[in-house]
Amino acid sequence: MPAEGKSDLERTGLFSEMSYITIGDKYVSHYMRPFNEAASKNKQMLPGGSKTMSALQAGYFDPEFVRVFNGEAYADPVQLRRRYRLAESKKNLGKAFLPSNGDKWPCGLGSYYGTIGGSYPYFSPQVREKVRYVGPGKNFYTNPGKKGTGYGYTNLTIGEQYEHLPDEYDLARIIAKKAQEQHKKLFKGGPFRLNLYPREYFDMNPYFTDKPLPPEKKSPSEKRVALPFIPSSPAKKAGGMKGGTFDPYPSYSAEPYVVKDTKGVTSARGRQIFHPPPGPKSRPVTSIMTLNVQRSLNANNYKTAQLTFF
Repeated sequence: MPAEGKSDLERTGLFSEMSYITIGDKYVSHYMRPFNEAASKNKQMLPGGSKTMSALQAGYFDPEFVRVFNGEAYADPVQLRRRYRLAESKKNLGKAFLPSNGDKWPCGLGSYYGTIGGSYPYFSPQVREKVRYVGPGKNFYTNPGKKGTGYGYTNLTIGEQYEHLPDEYDLARIIAKKAQEQHKKLFKGGPFRLNLYPREYFDMNPYFTDKPLPPEKKSPSEKRVALPFIPSSPAKKAGGMKGGTFDPYPSYSAEPYVVKDTKGVTSARGRQIFHPPPGPKSRPVTSIMTLNVQRSLNANNYKTAQLTFF
């Protein structure tokens, strides 16, 4: 541990500080230092300048022109084609095929001389016999339509006369009401309610409760108050003679001027800090503004809702 200052363990958190490799080196400032300092010192590579392309050898890297194929033999393409034809002709088994007769040439329009086959009847220019046309026949006859609009006139339609059927007013609502009453008769009890689910903090009706109301308290009967008590003689006023007190003088008690500690000696078990039991857990609560919006605009009145101004 050094004589002055903090130890290596307190300064760096190590048992011993590591040695440095730049002890005794001169400090070189990096302020306004060039990026490539070696490019501005000593001699640099000096090129000979750009060369223009020409037919001379000076425009190339090599001093002499080097051939790609040096000493290759010359090949005659005409001679190569002749050798290929001779090699292919040796593969023939006999002489070349010659037809027995030459090609025949036609001698005018409509002549089939020189063709492979003869004439075809399908391409004949003769007119074919036409089949006699038979009409589809006449349509069936019906009586003409009866005159009249049909409203208030009988026997003017295709079928018989329709009988009048009564149509009650708002029949769909009456049928739905009967179906709802029939559905309620099938219920065996009221709706199932689960009391374990947390409820909203703000109810729709703040005065609604599921608990039965307590019995009504009857007001007690009024009792007649008796007349006030009037002493026989008036009260005495306090004075130097102590005439208004029960005792003439209070009894003396010795009380030294020392503050006493009223706390008793507590044990180790009694010195523990009191921790109150944890309260109910908090949960997300719908804001008052959202409840007011849902109350003013919901599925029951969204068609007839109107703006409310305060």
